[in-house]
Amino acid sequence: MENCRIILKPLEEKRIVDGHPWVYNNEIKTIEGPIKSGEIAFVYDHQRNFIGKGFLNTASKIFVRILSRDLHEVIDSHFFESIIKNSNQMRLDLGFSHSYRVLFGEADGIPGFIVDKYGDYLSIQILSYGIDTIKAMLLDILINLFHPKGIYERSDASVRKKEGLELFTGTVYGEVPDQIIIKENHLDMEIDIKTGQKTGTFLDQQENHKKIKDYVKHKTVLDCFSHIGGFGLHAASFGAKSVTCLDISEHAVNQIKKNASLNHLDQVIAIKKDVFQALRDYQVQNETFDVIVLDPPAFAKKREDTKKAYQGYKEINLQALKLINPGGTLITCSCSHFMTPELFMEMVKDASKDAKRFVQMLDFWIQGKDHPNLIASDESLYLKCIVLNVKK
Repeated sequence: MENCRIILKPLEEKRIVDGHPWVYNNEIKTIEGPIKSGEIAFVYDHQRNFIGKGFLNTASKIFVRILSRDLHEVIDSHFFESIIKNSNQMRLDLGFSHSYRVLFGEADGIPGFIVDKYGDYLSIQILSYGIDTIKAMLLDILINLFHPKGIYERSDASVRKKEGLELFTGTVYGEVPDQIIIKENHLDMEIDIKTGQKTGTFLDQQENHKKIKDYVKHKTVLDCFSHIGGFGLHAASFGAKSVTCLDISEHAVNQIKKNASLNHLDQVIAIKKDVFQALRDYQVQNETFDVIVLDPPAFAKKREDTKKAYQGYKEINLQALKLINPGGTLITCSCSHFMTPELFMEMVKDASKDAKRFVQMLDFWIQGKDHPNLIASDESLYLKCIVLNVKK
């Protein structure tokens, strides 16, 4: 059967040859052979040197998502099973066992496909047309490899629309309860796979939740944008004197209370409140804290939002810095890849200057090792956490 051949414009191959897995439609000079979304297309530079092959989607700006750079490699069920199996084994070798990201899309070699393990259940997310066409095959692979009690699909991300796909959520194998209890580090955490954040919860912060141990013993802690209490509950378990968790979602606040009770953490209180307003109110009340955690949602989901997002991040960091006792700690995070590490650092410097606080950076964290960063793809490095000592 004749293959679709994509010929790139001169110089457009460099990023792809360096390892980036996306071919954009404006980088293409000519297309030869049959053009059908969901089929494998072969990509060549302008001199017709083979670069890679992957799923084609004419409805998307990302015209081809590279799967293999081997001209003769067969893209079949064995190909996908091998990637998923090796990806999972890497996590096991790193010490992950109960709840973790099994497969991180482009970073693990299957663009547009995410698999998260929550104990006996899997949560999957399909973000590309090509992957959607082979969903049945991928489900068979996951069932054979993991023998889960159930698999839930959380393909509710708006980027699916850019692929020409409808949003979809639902149980695609077995049975999945509304609430399940997972093991996050040493804590039991009840999560909601069906309607919780991301595919159920923020697995990418799991290792960072554990790292808070170095900063919280006998301290007063304020955990902002707390979600289900990841940072706050870990802080309490590591000996914090008191922990206040803030979230604007009543559902999240109820989850924090439930998870605190589940782990017998009596020094935790959860309050439903807008964080921006709460930080100002604490100043009026002259209330201060030893440790403040800022883990907001992505303020910049599009590149054009970056300037506005910078101001949002600066505002919460500025207000938080004013509330930290001398010698205290600010742990500040951003999960937007448009907020680059350099820009995030600049924002922290800007905020500390305006707050008139002298700070030292003690640590810099990224997403957990089960969310590896593909060096050739800036998009896969998205989570940054800066740990600051606030001297005075």
